[in-house]
Amino acid sequence: MSKYVKELLTDHLRKQWQGVETALLVNVSGMNPNASMKLRRELRQKNMQLLMVKNSVARRATSGTPLEQAFEKLKSPTAVVWGGEDIVTLAKEVVRLAKVEAYAPFGPLGGIMEGEALSADDVINVSKWPSRKEQLSLLVGQILAPGANLSSQLLGPGRQLASQVKKKSEGTEEAPPASAEAPPAEAPPAEAPPAEAPPAEVPPSAPAG
Repeated sequence: MSKYVKELLTDHLRKQWQGVETALLVNVSGMNPNASMKLRRELRQKNMQLLMVKNSVARRATSGTPLEQAFEKLKSPTAVVWGGEDIVTLAKEVVRLAKVEAYAPFGPLGGIMEGEALSADDVINVSKWPSRKEQLSLLVGQILAPGANLSSQLLGPGRQLASQVKKKSEGTEEAPPASAEAPPAEAPPAEAPPAEAPPAEVPPSAPAG
C-alpha cells in the first residue's frame, strides 16, 4: 500500500470516527463472506457499523483521540464495531451475535470505554450491565414510586368521605348497630292512698246548771 493511499485511508477513518469515544474490537478472521454480509446487515439495523481495518492505519487515524488506546497493543488484523445507543448496548449485541453458530468465529477481542482499554472478558462483563433505557426505566420507577404512594394516601380518605356523603344524600346511610338492647323501662311506683284523717275530738259537755 502506497503512502498516498495510506494517507487517504487515514483521513477517511479519522473523519468517520470523529466524535466516537467508545468502540469494540471483534474477530472476523475466517468468516464466511455470506455470513459476514449478513452480520453487517444485522448490525446496521441497530445503527451499528463494522469495519475491517489495518492496525497501522487505525493507529494513525486514532492518534490523539479517545479511541487511541484500543489499537496500541494489537498485533493481528481485527475489525471495529461502533454505534448504537451506548457501549452497553453495543457490548450486548456483540456478545449475542458471538453465540450465533453461523457467525463463528466472530467474537469480542476488546475495546475502549471512557478512554480505558477493555479486554474480551471486560466486554462480556459490560454486556451484563443495564442499558441506558433500562437504567432510565429503573430511575423513573424509583422517582414515581414515592409519589404514587403519597397520592394513594391522600386520595384514600377523600374517596371514603365522598362515599359517606353520597350515601347520606341518597338516604342510604346505614344506622350504626345498637350495642345492646335497652332494658324495659320500669313502671313508676303507685301512689300511696291518702291517709285517713283522725276522728275529731268531741268536747266534753258542760255540766247542767
